[in-house]
Amino acid sequence: MQEDGYEAPTYATLLVAPTSLRPGFEALIDHEIAEASAGRRGYMVLKMNALEAAAMVERLYDASQAGVEVDLICRGLTVACAGVPGVSEHIQARSIVGRYLEHARVYDFHHGGDRQLYLASADWMHRNLSRRVEVAFPILDPPCQGELRTLLDFQRQDTAKARHLDAAQRNRYVDSDGASPFDAQVETYRWLQGLLAMES
Repeated sequence: MQEDGYEAPTYATLLVAPTSLRPGFEALIDHEIAEASAGRRGYMVLKMNALEAAAMVERLYDASQAGVEVDLICRGLTVACAGVPGVSEHIQARSIVGRYLEHARVYDFHHGGDRQLYLASADWMHRNLSRRVEVAFPILDPPCQGELRTLLDFQRQDTAKARHLDAAQRNRYVDSDGASPFDAQVETYRWLQGLLAMES
């Protein structure tokens, strides 16, 4: 790829903006769409600070309409409307703003059972995907993958600080249904303490 006399580098496993990050994520979403369209499971968990890139939102709507389950954990800005019949009914979106500032971007794709999990510097915003140098890198070590998915599961279970981001923009707190609230940030802290104790 030649642009203004500069040859853009290629990477074996990294997704790097502004050249391959957006297309890489689009390809991962498209794979989930293909799986769901073939009657298999399509599923992704997307944790980021902000979702503003219109083309990525449209891709998520396409995924939902194909039957892909999308768990979106977006701490701040999101322009995606979850739960709209015929558009995004398979998208669940939540925000967690608690005691500890969270800045992680984690992207987990079912990928036909061959799970693809990435950590990234980039949110899904136009400036991150198209106007900056940003990187997403795959987590290939199975134990590390398991640890990250445990942390994502904590986020998905939160009933202390999590809010549903719904189509009506009510952003109500998740109901604990009478149980003791589950605080993902506190549970993460305790879980990491336990790991450290086992290693010491």
